[in-house]
Parts: sequence; C-alpha cells; structure tokens
Amino acid sequence: MRRAEKAGIIGGKLDEMYPETPIPLDHVDPYTLLVAVMLSAQTTDKKVNEVTPRLFEAAGSPGEMALLEVDKIHSIIREIGLAPTKAKNLRRMAEQILEDGGGVRPDWDFLESLAGVGHKTASVVMSQSFGIPAFPVDTHIHRLAARWGLSDGRNVAKTERDLKAAFPEETWNRRHLQIIYFGREHCPALRHNLRECPICSWAATKKRIREEMGV
Repeated sequence: MRRAEKAGIIGGKLDEMYPETPIPLDHVDPYTLLVAVMLSAQTTDKKVNEVTPRLFEAAGSPGEMALLEVDKIHSIIREIGLAPTKAKNLRRMAEQILEDGGGVRPDWDFLESLAGVGHKTASVVMSQSFGIPAFPVDTHIHRLAARWGLSDGRNVAKTERDLKAAFPEETWNRRHLQIIYFGREHCPALRHNLRECPICSWAATKKRIREEMGV
C-alpha cells in the first residue's frame, strides 16, 4: 500500500475515533499554553495539570512570572522533571516576552528564541492557540509514524516532514492530537501486540511486527 493511501485510511480511522480533539494540557490563553507545553517535557500531561493551577495562581502572565524568584517557581513545579532548569527558563522566558512587548505572538522566530522553547513547543502554540497549520511531533507521534510506515523514524525532524507530506495541511492541527490520543489508548511503547492493534495490525509491515514482537 502506498504511503498516501495508507495515510488517508489512517486519517479516516482517527477522525472516526476522535472527532473532538481537546488539548490535554489545561490553559486559558497562549501564554499559559506555552508554559504548560514547556513544562511537559520529560513529564506527563497529568502531572503538569496537577502543578499548573498553583503556578498560574501565582503567575498567570509574563509580568507576574517575571516578578517571582526562581526559587519560588521551583518550589511550585518541583514535582516535575527537570524542575530546576524549567524554573530558570520560565523566569527568563517571561522577561523575554516582556522585552518584546508583553504578549505571546504567532511568530516562529520569536517563539523559538524564548528560553526553554524548542520547535515542538512552538508548533503546539502556533497550531492550538493561533490556528496556524503545524505538526508537533512528540514521542507518541514519532513512535507511531514509524510503526505505521509513514516515516522511517530516523529523527523527529524527518518524521515531521514525512507526516506533513502524508496528511493534508488542513488536518495537521487535529491529526497530531488524534495520534497522541491513539498512542496513549491503543499503541503503547512496550509490550504492544501489533497484530491486535486497530491500526498497526494492517498498517505495520511484517518486518516491523517481527522486530517488535520477536516472532
């Protein structure tokens, strides 16, 4: 089956399974989404959502965050992975936003210049806060793209390019969330039975099934 045909069938299946695509990170505006996505690195969304209510109560805007001491920020987010570095980045990121005018704006160069913000975080904010087509690639998406034969899994940047080529641009903003939901519910990284998976069972190659299942 050709990649484009396979992607079309997968897209249809995901649309059936996940007609609604709520963002799994709690937020109220582009800034709080930016903070939540930045915090989610090396941490579950569930843990981020447990921490951010207290953080946003103390500092729900760049102006408020810039006034907090790094130690105070760290004390609030200490249960999150890489908390010391993230606390420093949150403070510096707030200062950078204030230096730029005080708001989070839909500009790739601006977002990716912020402390602690990489391409994936910028992609989430661009797509979910501003509706600009983007295809953020996290560990779930990277894994499933390789399993389904939509990318060779060489690296995240290659996976992003391949998925953008495979799916229509108008679907990107919901498709990346649908793949995340599917990965969490049906396609775990370990001890996954590809032969019983709703998508891997037909989309994965026989070679991939043998490699992962040892049969």
